[in-house]
Amino acid sequence: MYAIIIAGGKGERLRPLTSDRPKSMVPLLDKPILEHQLVWLRENGVTDVVVACGYLHEVIEDYFGTGEKWDLRLQYSIEDEPLGRGGALKLGYQNVPNDEAFVIAANGDNVNTQQLAPMIEQHKQTGAIGTLLLTQLRSPFGIVQQDGDRITGFEEKPLLPHWLSAGVYVLDRSFFADLPDIGDHEDELFPRLADEGRLYAFRSHEYWKAIDTVKDLSEASEQLAAAAKSSS
Repeated sequence: MYAIIIAGGKGERLRPLTSDRPKSMVPLLDKPILEHQLVWLRENGVTDVVVACGYLHEVIEDYFGTGEKWDLRLQYSIEDEPLGRGGALKLGYQNVPNDEAFVIAANGDNVNTQQLAPMIEQHKQTGAIGTLLLTQLRSPFGIVQQDGDRITGFEEKPLLPHWLSAGVYVLDRSFFADLPDIGDHEDELFPRLADEGRLYAFRSHEYWKAIDTVKDLSEASEQLAAAAKSSS
């Protein structure tokens, strides 16, 4: 099973941590974010990974090499100029054999613990061109509970009744033909496919965290360390 990881981000909101490495190589619990993703993919049955990279791609290649240490086969799809996430996926897909019916794709700046098997099974059953992993939105702030104008309590960062795309997809082969050469797949392609009824959602209640800021990195480190301690 093949996967494409979009790992070309500069991570400007993570500076100075990204002054000498791409965003996906920022350490999280002493390992690059990308390493956490590769281990998760391998544990979920992925054998081959195409790393779509550009900015300081040499750092990624020097660290991971052929992927043998992680029991994976790695290839690198290198952008000469920024192509956007859609363009990066399209270029990276050139490294995927034609007999692969679908591909796992993921943004290189998040970590999660969702098992891929049920997501893939749903994708096959629905006949979707793309299945998107969704995660429930958690408020970044505490919420005030009220009875009219009277405050009755406070709830710290509760889950909200909204779902967001977690940046993990199961994508049919036919999806890649419509990707832009330069641009983002979420700008025009996803909305069009949604209008056509060809995108499906897989709602996940497992752990997920996007790493965009130093605060995100700190929170993810604490949460993953606590999870590891509780499971040991």
